[in-house]
Amino acid sequence: MSLWGGRFSEEPADAVFALSRSVNFDWRLAPYDLRSSLAHLAVLESSGLLTPEVSAKIRAALLELTHEVATGAFRYNESDEDVHSALERGLTEKLGEIGGSLRAGRSRNDQVATDLRLYAMDAMLATAEKIIHLQQALVAKAEEYSDAPAVGFTHMQHAQPVLFGHELAKHVHALNRDLDRIDDWFIRTSVSPLGSGALAGSSLPLSPEATATALGFKKSAGNSIDGVSDRDFVAEALFIISMVGVHLSRIGEEWCIWATTEFGWAKVSDSYSTGSSIMPQKKNPDMAELARGKAGRLVGNLTGVLTMLKGLPFAYNRDLQEDKEPLFDSFDTLALVLPAVAGMVATTEFDRDKMAASAPTGYSLATEIADFLVRAHIPFAMAHEAAGKCVALAEKNQIELHEISDAQFTAIHPSLTPEIRGVLTVEGALNSRTTYGGTAPAALGRQLAILKSEVSAFEANFSAKSKAFSGMMSA
Repeated sequence: MSLWGGRFSEEPADAVFALSRSVNFDWRLAPYDLRSSLAHLAVLESSGLLTPEVSAKIRAALLELTHEVATGAFRYNESDEDVHSALERGLTEKLGEIGGSLRAGRSRNDQVATDLRLYAMDAMLATAEKIIHLQQALVAKAEEYSDAPAVGFTHMQHAQPVLFGHELAKHVHALNRDLDRIDDWFIRTSVSPLGSGALAGSSLPLSPEATATALGFKKSAGNSIDGVSDRDFVAEALFIISMVGVHLSRIGEEWCIWATTEFGWAKVSDSYSTGSSIMPQKKNPDMAELARGKAGRLVGNLTGVLTMLKGLPFAYNRDLQEDKEPLFDSFDTLALVLPAVAGMVATTEFDRDKMAASAPTGYSLATEIADFLVRAHIPFAMAHEAAGKCVALAEKNQIELHEISDAQFTAIHPSLTPEIRGVLTVEGALNSRTTYGGTAPAALGRQLAILKSEVSAFEANFSAKSKAFSGMMSA
């Protein structure tokens, strides 16, 4: 049923209805629309705009409709334009004309803005929960390999030895920032547009503050025009999701590299791998590749919404219909990718021997020579040059740094005494990196303890938010 048309003498052309119709994708807002309708009904009743008898009938019908939507007993049909018209049709089928009473004092403009915020908050809580599960898998894997040396990389070239647990733990820090952003996003998103009307508020004795409280929002929109037109929360949600996607992509890229025959570090579980339709020997890290590929889709959704928003004038414009599908798609995509990546991480086994063998190769201990000279009070620029000459000598003679003779060391720099051999070991290099955030065993132990505490705090925080949201939705 149409929620408009009184001033029109003709029905919309089929092409117009087809382009305008959004119920096929905005139907997922139905539970949130029904919950906001219950809050709006309470205000209409408390203000005397609806009698208690009428309100009781509408409330019963809304609760009945809520159950029918949840079970699939009530669905939209081909004549419904959007989720709002479909649900009003459901009410009028149950109640007759009084089913349209809820439209008093509100517009689809403030209605959809409210519904979308509620949906986004609910979906973001589910996303946070899945991010935390991935973090827990990463922390567990980092603890498992907290004593495993490996070579670290910059520019995809051998750099310095690190503990492999340190390498894995870096991803938990990145996901911590994502959770921080989500927590901060809730502050700006917890603003209720309901009561803004089409754009100017209402002349009826409503209480936007009361509906905001009933729906679990921290406050009501302070400007009715901004209330109906603000989609910052959509763009910001898509940015957060895009960053999560980028972080998942980086995990995926590393897993793909580590699983190559050339590296041979990672043995991805069969249950998180796929094969080839023509090459029977293949075992492909497809979950890692899909995590990497889906990031482009998430960034694309963000770009599309920002482009749509950039030139919108005044209050509501129909362009804003284009905010939902990218947001829905991005949340749906993460809901698929996060559990798959968490499972892949949890079930991957790493080859300790191959990683340890790589740790000193590529002259990754060269920095130890420079640091040795710095401790002998040689300016770092000179120490760096001397270490570089040691590498050049080793390359020329096709030997490792520890195989350079005492005489050759001294010839490069007189302060390169035989004691230099004490630092040219992987164990020595690792043990010396004791600064906060470093890769030394003790430093890594402290880092993992802090990360476990931080992840637990996030888990408690978002669990409390989810419990409060679920309580509001079932009120």
